[in-house]
Amino acid sequence: METSTSAQWEKFFNRYYLGDILALANEYPEKRSLFVDFVNIEKFDPDLAEELLMHPDRVLGVAEAALQSFDLPIEKTLSAAHLRIMDIPQKVPIRDLRSEHISKLIAIDGLVRMATEVRPRIRIAAFECGGCGETMFITQPSGRFIEPYLCKNSECGRKGSFKVNLTESEFVDAQKLRVQESPEDLRGGEQPQTLDINIDDDLAGIVSPGGRVITTGILRSYQRITREGKSTFFDIILDTVSIEMRDKEFKELEITPEEEKEIIELSKDPEIYKTFVKSIAPSIYGYEDVKEALALQLMSGIPKNLPDGARIRGDVHVLLVGDPGIAKSQLLRYIVKLAPRGIYTSGRSSSAAGLTAAAVRDEFGDGRWTLEAGALVLADQGIAAVDEMDKMRAEDRSAIHEAMEQQTVSIAKAGIMATLKSRCSLLGAANPKYGRFDPYEGIAQQIQMAPALLSRFDLIFVLKDEPDIGRDTAIASHILGAHHAGELHAHKTHISGSGITDTDIKDAMEIINPKIMPDILRKYIAYAKKEIYPIIDDEARNQLIEFYLGLRRQGEDRDSPVPVTARQLEALVRLCEASARIRLSNEITTDDSRRVIRVVESCLRQVAFDAETGKFDVDILTTGVSKSQRDKIKTLRNIIREIEAEHSGMAPKEEVFTRAAEQGFEKEYVDELIKRLKTQGELYEPTPEHVRLT
Repeated sequence: METSTSAQWEKFFNRYYLGDILALANEYPEKRSLFVDFVNIEKFDPDLAEELLMHPDRVLGVAEAALQSFDLPIEKTLSAAHLRIMDIPQKVPIRDLRSEHISKLIAIDGLVRMATEVRPRIRIAAFECGGCGETMFITQPSGRFIEPYLCKNSECGRKGSFKVNLTESEFVDAQKLRVQESPEDLRGGEQPQTLDINIDDDLAGIVSPGGRVITTGILRSYQRITREGKSTFFDIILDTVSIEMRDKEFKELEITPEEEKEIIELSKDPEIYKTFVKSIAPSIYGYEDVKEALALQLMSGIPKNLPDGARIRGDVHVLLVGDPGIAKSQLLRYIVKLAPRGIYTSGRSSSAAGLTAAAVRDEFGDGRWTLEAGALVLADQGIAAVDEMDKMRAEDRSAIHEAMEQQTVSIAKAGIMATLKSRCSLLGAANPKYGRFDPYEGIAQQIQMAPALLSRFDLIFVLKDEPDIGRDTAIASHILGAHHAGELHAHKTHISGSGITDTDIKDAMEIINPKIMPDILRKYIAYAKKEIYPIIDDEARNQLIEFYLGLRRQGEDRDSPVPVTARQLEALVRLCEASARIRLSNEITTDDSRRVIRVVESCLRQVAFDAETGKFDVDILTTGVSKSQRDKIKTLRNIIREIEAEHSGMAPKEEVFTRAAEQGFEKEYVDELIKRLKTQGELYEPTPEHVRLT
């Protein structure tokens, strides 16, 4: 029995949405949509709600007619208003869409992979007869354009093509989207599936690539047409009823009162930092300092929007550079699982377009250029983990610069100019230049990355695989213990009557069990990001200033290197905010500043310490050349210039070595500097025995 009648819907509107309809009438026609919660329809009449799900075309037609003819107390009619149904309880995963869903009202959840430009679509076409001037109106479905066969004027009866009168025709704004499954909903190794979506009128143009959406609509099917003719297979497309932006950040995870109580109890533990560290990748032995940094990265600082329109990022970027086989990739994958929106990609298989955004010709039929979001855009409000960064081409790596600092991705391709949001933390991993660290060469020279990129990382960790019997014994014991626990579990699962008990497995798993289980840890972080916005106290602020000024003072002397820049100071503030959030404290104390100074100082000592001068030199990171090296290159250039003047423009190498030795330069070092200057194009060899400045 049909329960959907105009009277029924009028009754529903009067009971639940009278105020909303009056507000809509005041803003009509700028706003043309009434958003209705499905739960209210269910409360009002369960049969009507069921009928809406099963026969949405008919029910929505009646409902919209009732809304458009609603009796308003003001002189206005809502003749083009839409009814938008929100919050359908059951969302269907894109990969689970089946023939039973065709023509039903469903909701899907995913992220926008591609979006066309908003363009007018003809809804009611006015055709003019060239013979008698008769005008015919034909409603156009969203697919193929339909023309009249003959003139409706019986006296004319003309066949053939008719002219479209654009002035009399009715148009609507329309856009097509391609939505794919969210990466966090995929099981390992699955290819994300996509669904094309039609949106029109006031919904068009409100979403962009990379946005998370919940789309409610009616699933349609249309027949595939191949070269051989019509196929028996049909494709599906969703005609949108409503679309809702969903930024699933940490803070939007649902936390029950019991979980909230557990989280607050955990925060009171004086050993919370150690507990946190032991909860990150417990299957990997050691690396407490790296895990502490990853905990701070997961928490992140507070993004600040300043009155002048500037934005200071709160996300923390971390780079791990280390020898092969020391579990860098494992750490990356674990962090991606902990983040609510984590994207993992490997440098060798990533291009600049794949990381940022690509302009592609759409496959929606009209061949226009559209934007397709890349990994850094899809990881918005989450963590992007990029492995094997050293294997990427330099031009692909340079695409990351803007995303790291400004947290946007600007695109100017194929006539499309757009700025997409990329508010994510970057966790990178790379191997040294020659695959393994050379103990006789400076670390900075072995990190094969542009200084401009390195300087954007808040923390850089150098992980060396150096034999140490005590540590190696502990690692071997840990790895074999983890394997033994896995073997026991597999044995009990696959062999009946194995005699292995749950207690045996539990005892074996003890060494790899996290102190805080991943689900609770994720919710702990979510709670902190939602509720905790710490403010630095005077003592902690003074401690940070003292540390920063203490380092800067090293560079006051004219011949001294610049130890750190303001970028490192901003990193200190972000890390302090993250440290306070781990304690669920709204105040940054000296404990936080001391902890962060220790972490930052250890990183600087690894990558920005000039062994020749015994001082910190940020130029090693920011330019790739230390101040002492720059001075020596300058001295060598002056020596070559003097010898050139004496020898008709060409400097014999032997004489260069002799004069440089007088200045305290070793021959091997001078040879290395000459090679570097040749590579940079500042010097060349006219003959094997001579050099000349360019």
